[in-house]
Amino acid sequence: MGAMNELINTSVIGDLAERIARVAPEADVAGLTRISAEQLEPLSLRQRTDLVAAALEVAVPGDLAAGVRAVLRDPGCEGWVVWPVGEAVTTRALAAGTDAAFDEAMALMAALTGRLSAEFPIRRLLEHDLGRALAIVQTWTASPDEHVRRLASEGTRAYLPWAIRVKALVADPRATLPILDALYRDPSDYVRRSVGNHLNDLSRHAPDVVIETAKRWLAEPDAHTRAVVKRGLRTLVKKGHPGALALLGFAPASFAVGEIELAEASVAFPGSIDLRFTVTNEGSVPAAAVVDYVVHYVKANGSVAPKVFKLATRTLEPGERAAFAKRHALRPMTTRVHHPGEHGVQAQVNGERHGWAAFDLRFG
Repeated sequence: MGAMNELINTSVIGDLAERIARVAPEADVAGLTRISAEQLEPLSLRQRTDLVAAALEVAVPGDLAAGVRAVLRDPGCEGWVVWPVGEAVTTRALAAGTDAAFDEAMALMAALTGRLSAEFPIRRLLEHDLGRALAIVQTWTASPDEHVRRLASEGTRAYLPWAIRVKALVADPRATLPILDALYRDPSDYVRRSVGNHLNDLSRHAPDVVIETAKRWLAEPDAHTRAVVKRGLRTLVKKGHPGALALLGFAPASFAVGEIELAEASVAFPGSIDLRFTVTNEGSVPAAAVVDYVVHYVKANGSVAPKVFKLATRTLEPGERAAFAKRHALRPMTTRVHHPGEHGVQAQVNGERHGWAAFDLRFG
């Protein structure tokens, strides 16, 4: 994460200060230029963003929105500095407390997003007045700019990574469906991938809504709809949700899964395990199989928690046996803390788990 933190550094901040000083001579950018490398060093990217946003608000005590629009006339104003700029605009608009200020901030989100993304600063506007914000966002789905159309989907995701949680979006999983309905056949893959991720977010707490939506889309598809739906159903498929599997053509079938073989019974961290197993179609007709594997990780309290990993998708003829193998890395990660002890591995075929093989993860 250290490298990510450095995306906002003294050089980036100094460049922003210079741009503001050029378009707003009355601005006092000293607070920005005084931010030092030593001051930034212990801070996360989010904390750096908040620090710069606060300094920017002080620097431009007048019409911040007008100043930002002036800065944006320079195409060189882009990159991660856009995040704190957007946050400062949002803070000023919410402090003003008027519909006009709110609408102007939303318009600036659309103007900023092509320079990096406004998916993070828009979240507080959604939290403040979801209905008003979504009405504006809906108009963005017809924008000629793919960045703005993507913001309509990405900025309103229920569980957008790095972003604050908008409780009202989680409480009403149907709130953003009109946006997704307008974008699932978008000509841009950049936009469609966001739609798939948005649908996948909803599956965490509203699987029935997701299945219903995917069915509607598949009833009026284009060449890319199946790929969007597949992306949106990926978590449900990993969980073995019958409705998700059926929509993607993985009907109930008779599979025999062979014993899981591990090349290592004990692994020193960091390291890897090599696993292997077979799947046989024991039915009388060809059968499609989503083949995954599950690693049961030891937690800090000694219990285990499963994590499903994708392996392959295959159609097996009657009586056909296929072998599957994978080298699974065990290494330091920002998203998972590893602990010593006995871990487990299972095979998963069309959502059903089979077998168990154990290995010991050692430290030191």
